Amino acid sequence: MSFLVYDLVLLGIFVLVLGIFLYRKRKEVKRDGLLLLHKTKWGVNLIHKIGNKHERGLKVLGYFSIALGYILMAGMIYLVGKIVWVYVLNPGGVVQQIKVPPITPLIPYLPQIFKLNLPPFYFTYWILIIAIVAITHEFAHGIFAARNKVRIKSTGFGFFPFFLPIFLAAFVELDEKKMGKKKISDQLAILSAGTFANTLTAILFVIVMILFFSFAFAPSGVIFNSYSYTSIGISSIIAVNNITINNPSYQSILNSMNETGLNEIKAYSGEYLASRSFIASQNSTAGELILYSDAPAIRADLESTILEINGKQITSTDELAKEVYKYSPGTKITLTVIGTDNAPYDRDIVLGQNPQNKSLPFLGIAFYPKQVPGLFSSIYTNLFSLNRNHVYYASKIGDAGIFIYHLFWWLIVICISVALINMLPVGMFDGGKFFYLTVLAITGKESIAKKAFKFTTYFFLFLLFVVMFFWFVYTR
Repeated sequence: MSFLVYDLVLLGIFVLVLGIFLYRKRKEVKRDGLLLLHKTKWGVNLIHKIGNKHERGLKVLGYFSIALGYILMAGMIYLVGKIVWVYVLNPGGVVQQIKVPPITPLIPYLPQIFKLNLPPFYFTYWILIIAIVAITHEFAHGIFAARNKVRIKSTGFGFFPFFLPIFLAAFVELDEKKMGKKKISDQLAILSAGTFANTLTAILFVIVMILFFSFAFAPSGVIFNSYSYTSIGISSIIAVNNITINNPSYQSILNSMNETGLNEIKAYSGEYLASRSFIASQNSTAGELILYSDAPAIRADLESTILEINGKQITSTDELAKEVYKYSPGTKITLTVIGTDNAPYDRDIVLGQNPQNKSLPFLGIAFYPKQVPGLFSSIYTNLFSLNRNHVYYASKIGDAGIFIYHLFWWLIVICISVALINMLPVGMFDGGKFFYLTVLAITGKESIAKKAFKFTTYFFLFLLFVVMFFWFVYTR
């Protein structure tokens, strides 16, 4: 039975139990804006104990917390700028392919529903991550508040009653009047403590995930990311699908191609293959075309993950090449590959002749280095992906290994996301008051700080509206 079934059952049980709890505690639940809050005293003594016992250490950590707050705020402003640039000034084909609005809460099953190229996101993940992220975030606020002698009124959790499943949130209620009387540096430390805790949590689980991966996964195959291709001058093309092309041009070649399937293209340098859509995606003024080599892999539409060759396990690209070169052109070999249903199966392939050396075998697959733009994309590719350096890693403990690994993956991503978003200089986030206090410290004038706070809040809300508008326009 699919884990999704168990997950949906757990979701139903959770909503039922929570509904009963809230009904029984209905007199203790108070409305605060869109949220319903259930206040308790749980954890208050623990928060005060930690905050009072480690005052010196927390004071030092407070400086790191403030510095990190500014770094995250700058990073979030940069990310917002990049998003606006992409959606407004440089949409290209990326925005048109995005099915989900740019501002969408991460709810259970979102990647599955919209078929996003992300790990599945179950309700089990969601509730565990909410608990870890929210509790550490809010307790950090409370601990730094206790260290600075700010009274903690209550702790508890809240939820949006308009959504199913019920969206939970933890909170620590501070004495805002007393906090407002503290030094600006102390207030900044309290405000940035939540994002500081989220960042430390992310770092901790990165280490845990690396250790888990090293023990629970092993190299079990290779993954190629392209069929062999080469660049051919348009003027050197002779025929398309056995139809001679006189005075070849980009448009004449495109017009001679079939709408579906592979087209056979003959040039002075040899024979090649390409689909019409692949040619249509290329630059018509370049004077050259990228064409696939006429090879067994592309002819057979070979799956990208290869586990074995004639029963011998392949765990690196070097092993793959070494094993293929044991055979002669025209030899039939059996490849164990992973099919579309993620299950391994065997299929036969007859090796061709290498275009550069006819005496060598030719499968026709390629392992091109991925061009990964940006620091965060590079970190994701090299650290968070299960497939690294074209090596396929399989779990030693079956589906449980993948389930746990993806749980860590989502936890890290959400910790970092919450830390960044929470430092956006907008009124509803900690970053809003953090920005206000920064302006107040610089100018010494409350009126200027309030105006700056108000301006940034409305400005970023305006940018949100602009991005959503252009997403709607480009995806229609």
